Amino acid sequence: MKKSRGIAVLLLTAIVTVFFCYVAAVGIGPTGTGSAKNINTGLDLAGGVSITYQAKDSNPSKEDMSDTVYKMQQRVSQYSTEAQAYQEGSNRITIEIPGVSDANAILEELGKPGSLYFIDQTDADGNQNFTTGNSESGYVLARSIEDIQKAGSVVLEGTDVADAEGGAYQDSSTSSQKYAVSLTLTKNGKTKFAEATKANVGKQIAIVYDDQVLSAPNVNEEISGGKAQITGMASTEEAQNLASYIRIGSLSLELTELRSSVVAAQLGEEAIATSVKAGAIGLVIVMLIMIIAYRIPGLVASVALVLYTTLMLITLNAFDITLTLPGIAGIILGIGMAVDANVIIFARVREEMVRGRSVKNSLKIGFQKALSAILDGNITTLIAAAVLWFKGSGTVIGFAQTLAIGIIASMFTALVITRLIVNAFYAVGLRSEKLYYRPKKEREPIDFLSKKKVFFTISLVLIAAGVITIGVNAGRGKGAFAYSLEFQGGTSTNVTFDKDYSIDEIDKEIVPVVEKVTGDNNVQTQKVAGTNQVIIKTVTLDLDKREALNKAMVDNFGVDESKITAENISSTVSNEMRRDAVIAVVIATICMLLYIWFRFKDIRFATSAVLALLHDVLVVVGFYAIARISVGNTFIACMLTIVGYSINATIVIFDRIREEMRGKTKSSDVAAVVNKSITQTLTRSIYTSLTTFIMVAVLYVMGVSSIKE
Repeated sequence: MKKSRGIAVLLLTAIVTVFFCYVAAVGIGPTGTGSAKNINTGLDLAGGVSITYQAKDSNPSKEDMSDTVYKMQQRVSQYSTEAQAYQEGSNRITIEIPGVSDANAILEELGKPGSLYFIDQTDADGNQNFTTGNSESGYVLARSIEDIQKAGSVVLEGTDVADAEGGAYQDSSTSSQKYAVSLTLTKNGKTKFAEATKANVGKQIAIVYDDQVLSAPNVNEEISGGKAQITGMASTEEAQNLASYIRIGSLSLELTELRSSVVAAQLGEEAIATSVKAGAIGLVIVMLIMIIAYRIPGLVASVALVLYTTLMLITLNAFDITLTLPGIAGIILGIGMAVDANVIIFARVREEMVRGRSVKNSLKIGFQKALSAILDGNITTLIAAAVLWFKGSGTVIGFAQTLAIGIIASMFTALVITRLIVNAFYAVGLRSEKLYYRPKKEREPIDFLSKKKVFFTISLVLIAAGVITIGVNAGRGKGAFAYSLEFQGGTSTNVTFDKDYSIDEIDKEIVPVVEKVTGDNNVQTQKVAGTNQVIIKTVTLDLDKREALNKAMVDNFGVDESKITAENISSTVSNEMRRDAVIAVVIATICMLLYIWFRFKDIRFATSAVLALLHDVLVVVGFYAIARISVGNTFIACMLTIVGYSINATIVIFDRIREEMRGKTKSSDVAAVVNKSITQTLTRSIYTSLTTFIMVAVLYVMGVSSIKE
């Protein structure tokens, strides 16, 4: 790179960095497009809408309630991956959608849950089930739905429909845009629909919702594949409306709206500001460490980290990804992890300089040698993120989105931005070896493998301690883990105070009283906008504790006891969501194993990587059991982070082993190569872990209780 080009690159980098920082902080235009304040935020940061439905059946089965909660969760996920659906009492379901403030608009879009049927045009005796009439669809029922059911003319019910999507498509025969609803049927629905369409070719099948005929499409042929398309819509909006009715009508239970309200953020501005401040302090400390350790390359890495952070914020805004407080923690944690690629590069550069190469050649070779480790490490994590994104649900999807964006941003800043800037610094005249490293001898390999029995013993003891603790806790009836509200449900207490408390006042004055009475250190609170009501969510309270909580509210805050109501609520992480998360992790692990096997051409690398990953997960799971740390959504995020973080560290060492093994054929060489490779990557492992630990430590010291987990 010529000097003039180097100056241009540095000037452009300064301009871009300032511009990105400005966009992330202030935004562009009157609406502040791109700014961090416009990122979609979850219930904990921005509040949203809370709607409670009640089943028409006063005594629904547990299975129907569970199925309906899961389906409602799938419905509300279209608004946000952080939306929640959970059971309240025995026959109510509450949904909470962050980032919106108009409950009526949500109710209109979501649709009023009711009964859904697909019916024949006529029954076996030739009696009409529906006929043309004055309605929006142009059809009306000719008799009651009960009579139609008795006549055996119902070919499908709502529960036979798995999903419905409305939209536009290109008609290949006319080259024009048309509108349709695509149906996906369940296993039973597929069989029923195949029989119904075979018997009704040339006839109509009507879609009836709450006794209203929504549509009566013609059957052109037998449909046996479990997927169907309803055409003839006039617009995308009409297709989406029909799809919405079909989706909401496929619920196991009929629901009626009981109440709706707008709830304020669960956390005050002070909590958010403190977390952001912690992130800024952690970032500065990490930058100082990088500069002290690597000098000019460390300064370059610091600029790349600033670009990484702002790029993350702008991208979250651009893709409408919902951000929660744990999400902020994830970004801050990501800053520490983003250092990894730069450390790998600069460690390689330093090694080449130790061997006597010039600064210029060391930079060139360092980037070349680091490329495979960075690509393999990040691609394996990206595979995990992609599987979690497409196979997970709820919070898992939000985590996968943030993880994927972070990986891509990290790779881009390390491989493109860092390389450009460091070469520009060299081009403008910063070429002295002292600016790039301190002269020192190459470290002698440490004989790690001779201590393998010690290491294996320590690991097995740690894992065994966790397994034994889980068994003992479960046997004593305490529960294998200290499950939080998200996993085991709890009690929701609605208290009407005599004054309007702010969120910060609730945190400082009310929450400590609730924690003392209930013994729950993970109390969640929500303020109902426009009222003096506060919803307090705790672990499940028995009658004595409910009465004690009521008394504490009366004694400490002068509350009218008649204005306190309480209901048990189900977990927000349903069994189906847990199953989805487990399946996604299993598939991701298999895909990573196959990729590593393909890249390293040796099954030993793949199996070792997966075993190391399993080891790390089991150690942390054991720690959760022994320390009785609350297991909730944060636990899921923690486990998923380990999947990505652990495999990345393993790949870096394996990449070095692969490089050192070239040309060696004797099995006796393996131990020496492994020891040498671990020793060579030790600095990288220490710096990466240290920078990540610093970010976590600052968060722990400065963060609010909900983020300390």
